[in-house]
Amino acid sequence: MSDIIETPVLIVGGGGAGLTASMTLSTLGVESLLLSGLPTTSQLPKAHVLNQRAMEILTEAGVASEIYKRSTPAENMRATGWYAGLTGKHEDYGKRLGVLEVWGGGYTDPAYVAASPCRTCNLPQIRLEPVLRDHAEKLNPGNVRFNHEVLTVVQDADGVTATVRDKDADTEYTVRAQYLIAADGGRTVGKQVGVVVDGPRNIKKLVSVHMTADLSQWATDDDVLIRWLVNPDFGGSWSGVLVPMGPDNWGSKSEEWVFHMEYDNDDPDAMREEKVLERMYNTLGLPADHPVEVHKISPWVMEGVIADKFRVGRVFIAGDAAHRHPPTGGLGLTSAMADVYNLCWKLAAVLAGRAGDGLLDTYEAERKPVDQNNINNAIANAMNHFTIDQALNLSAEKTPEENWAELAPLWHDGPQSAEKRQAVNRAVVSQTIEFHHHNTEFGYHYDSTAVVPDGTPAPVQLDEVRIYQPTTRPGAPLPHAFVEREGERFPLVSLVHGGKFLVLAGPKGRAWVDAANKLAAENGLPLEAATVGIDGADLVDVRFSFRTHRGISDDGVLLVRPDRYIAFRSTGAAEDPAAVLRGALNQVLATELR
Repeated sequence: MSDIIETPVLIVGGGGAGLTASMTLSTLGVESLLLSGLPTTSQLPKAHVLNQRAMEILTEAGVASEIYKRSTPAENMRATGWYAGLTGKHEDYGKRLGVLEVWGGGYTDPAYVAASPCRTCNLPQIRLEPVLRDHAEKLNPGNVRFNHEVLTVVQDADGVTATVRDKDADTEYTVRAQYLIAADGGRTVGKQVGVVVDGPRNIKKLVSVHMTADLSQWATDDDVLIRWLVNPDFGGSWSGVLVPMGPDNWGSKSEEWVFHMEYDNDDPDAMREEKVLERMYNTLGLPADHPVEVHKISPWVMEGVIADKFRVGRVFIAGDAAHRHPPTGGLGLTSAMADVYNLCWKLAAVLAGRAGDGLLDTYEAERKPVDQNNINNAIANAMNHFTIDQALNLSAEKTPEENWAELAPLWHDGPQSAEKRQAVNRAVVSQTIEFHHHNTEFGYHYDSTAVVPDGTPAPVQLDEVRIYQPTTRPGAPLPHAFVEREGERFPLVSLVHGGKFLVLAGPKGRAWVDAANKLAAENGLPLEAATVGIDGADLVDVRFSFRTHRGISDDGVLLVRPDRYIAFRSTGAAEDPAAVLRGALNQVLATELR
């Protein structure tokens, strides 16, 4: 073996979680080493939706603009649609059954626009991960290594020792780290440190076909991102799901597509490529001579599992190593990014000596409940698609003729048309639990010792899944607001970039600002403090968004963590603001400030 490589943080895994961790740590000034046992980034399209929270994280990492440049244009990801197949001999083949806005309707839904300066994005992992890798390598040259497999992990009171094999050079070496982030999909590290993953398995078996094909003459709705093909000849909504993959054009002109088909768990045809392709042609109704170039056929099983522990000593479990979701709702990759974003600022604070070890315990306390809720919602999203089958009254046990007859009232006026159309409309709208789950994906709260309760009750939720309600109650994300300083307009949340705490006071809260700046200077704490308002404030609340949601009086204050979450709130002034802020920061950081 060669000499030991030493690093503060070892990241195992080079997917979305690992690469996001690498970029985030670099922006926080923390050295790290990323090792992936795979030769390249993902060769499969896999996840493709990046929600608003994920895009905020990637904006801070400095890579969002490149992702937006390559992703689906907003106008091509406004909706999802259900169709009577794609094409075929029946006169009603390809007709639309229903349509629904998705994840903010291409950033046109006022609720999504008000929630974040970032719009939801769509870029499959096969194209996203190379962008992330390139940026991670620019931020941390020489320390993002693929085809370097971690063989063993041993930890002690002071750190973690990993034995690594460089597959290209066919040599082994040792890495010594203070902390390890396991983002390897559960392949190696979790098993070695005793992590157990449990939950529903074999929910569905699917086969995905990644192909190049010209489908423009049939997939004609350019604003539709995901097409659910409810093919009466095959009985139901899981006949197939068709998703464009770009890369140069989107909408109907997409060059590449992925087609997902459901199989029984014990169906041997799912493992036979010729049978899969035969079914795909039949289900889509494509002419036998229509050119299709198949890139990859991938059988996979839908599951909803979560690790029993997210922290084992100096090892932290993140991303697919900690939880695996059904793809419905696009919560898997985005949850992985949120995991490491939550963890990295805490690691940075502890490594810099600004926080105690107790802060690291809050990673599991905060992320595990959120990830479990995301799993539950993703499973519910998948199961709810059968509601549409019920409304259509389709069944794999009926003949194709009987199924087509069930659909006829939707397009051909008759005595049952109004009732049928209304039933289908209600069923389609019920899928807003997947395509408008704004509170699930964006409004989740944290509850841990890194949050100082203020004694106020949790807000009454109008809808726990669909409606994000901005609040500054401790544990909630800081509501979005545009502010101006010296004529420059920017999102208020951007002030946390670089791992800073924020102290945001009302326009009469100068005492809080002065106390915060003094504490920061005395303790070497990265912090920005400002009053926010109109007359005489440091930050001008140009659209009054901060005033609308601030939840404090003119002389109150908010303490915001580096991950944009409210750590502490005082609705009004304090006799000794320095003592109050010091107490709050001591609790959050599990330390004693001067």
